[in-house]
Amino acid sequence: MKRISYLEFHEALSAYTVFSVQEIRKHFPRFDTRRLVEWQERKYLYKLRNRYYCFTSPAGDESRLIHMANALYRPSYVSLESALARYGFIPEGVFQMISCTPLKTQTFTTPVGTFVYRHLKPTLYFGYRLENWQDRHLAIADPEKTLIDYVYLHSQIRDTRDFSHLRWNRQAIRERISLTRITDYDTRISSPAVHRRINLLKRFLYAESD
Repeated sequence: MKRISYLEFHEALSAYTVFSVQEIRKHFPRFDTRRLVEWQERKYLYKLRNRYYCFTSPAGDESRLIHMANALYRPSYVSLESALARYGFIPEGVFQMISCTPLKTQTFTTPVGTFVYRHLKPTLYFGYRLENWQDRHLAIADPEKTLIDYVYLHSQIRDTRDFSHLRWNRQAIRERISLTRITDYDTRISSPAVHRRINLLKRFLYAESD
């Protein structure tokens, strides 16, 4: 069996932010996975989860981390606090990359960051956009679905005061979202409990300034 050099390997897979053993074997069908252990020891690769890897450079900026989050656990799209921060709806950055998925809830703590995946019912897996990044696509919830994902997954919200504690930028949100789309999504979800929380969200966003 021919021994694959790291240079050959890197050239074949350098376009991937994340690659699996399955993808490696598309390029090198008889690849010996013991090389992955060797290259991790040499700090050429990071293991992100079982059978998923990335190169140790270049360092990940936010867009790269979003693409990694999309690729690491599929299907998924970035939402919740990570999308709130990206849209400028909250004042601080987030130290985890948080996504929604119709698969089971998962967390992967890796050398490049922590990737959190929150479960949504498959019927709620919609409302995300594909942003262009380096000839690739980033799957991220649109602003309206970001808010709805949040209220869907936070059943403890029972009053507008529960939003006040979150330090959301109401003006930035009002300038960015479409109430028509919020209403359309609310109708599509058709959940009385979520509908009540969406109405609380609207009251919070459009209340008179304190």
